[in-house]
Amino acid sequence: MTSAPLLEIRDLHANIDGKEILKGLSLSINAGEVHAIMGPNGSGKSTLANVLMGSPRYDVTGGEILFKGTPLNDMAPDERARLGLFLAFQYPVAIPGVTMVNFLRQAVNARRGGDVPIREFRELLFSKMDLLKMDQEFARRYVNDGFSGGEKKRAEMLQMAMLQPSMAVLDETDSGLDIDALRTVAEGVNALMNPEMGLLLITHYQRLLNYIKPQFVHVLIDGRIARSGGPELALELEETGYDEIEAALATA
Repeated sequence: MTSAPLLEIRDLHANIDGKEILKGLSLSINAGEVHAIMGPNGSGKSTLANVLMGSPRYDVTGGEILFKGTPLNDMAPDERARLGLFLAFQYPVAIPGVTMVNFLRQAVNARRGGDVPIREFRELLFSKMDLLKMDQEFARRYVNDGFSGGEKKRAEMLQMAMLQPSMAVLDETDSGLDIDALRTVAEGVNALMNPEMGLLLITHYQRLLNYIKPQFVHVLIDGRIARSGGPELALELEETGYDEIEAALATA
């Protein structure tokens, strides 16, 4: 008996300010799988991430999103997060005056639906920081306030570690990172990946996929999946770009 996909997107249409961005996107991800979505600027990559998480800025005008078999279309972002969906933002915002430790405790309490004892929370926090090779002093800093690009993305990885999602969506996590920061963040993602979890990497460049290895690569163009393949597809795109695929779509 074949189990249902962890995340299933069926013929998804979405717009913002009256402009249609997603135009019939379909995708299935099973537990334990790593999928990468690549595409040119304006193809709908970040829109997909935001729609999956339920951003109120976007209107879903057709199709369906199922997570663990549960329809998400009418769920608020916090409900989706409690169900086990996680989004790492391309541009994480700063929250001056709120320490990472307090922010994370509130997030974990919300995810679990009740207060986690302080001792249990601290043990979890320090174990995850050790796993991610992070100094404990990091937890005392204000959320993303004065953080470098790499520190912001590592803070996102720490959030993911603490919330222990079933499905993580990383929206251009490599954006603005130098090669050392990229390697550090990728090592964190790989350390957190497990057979019960699905991962969707949204990226513009192949370089992230040198460190986080996807089994499946999809090309998103003009709001639809235009082509799918294995990791070799990302290498091909690095050589040829998207022009050939866009030209084939235009003549189809």
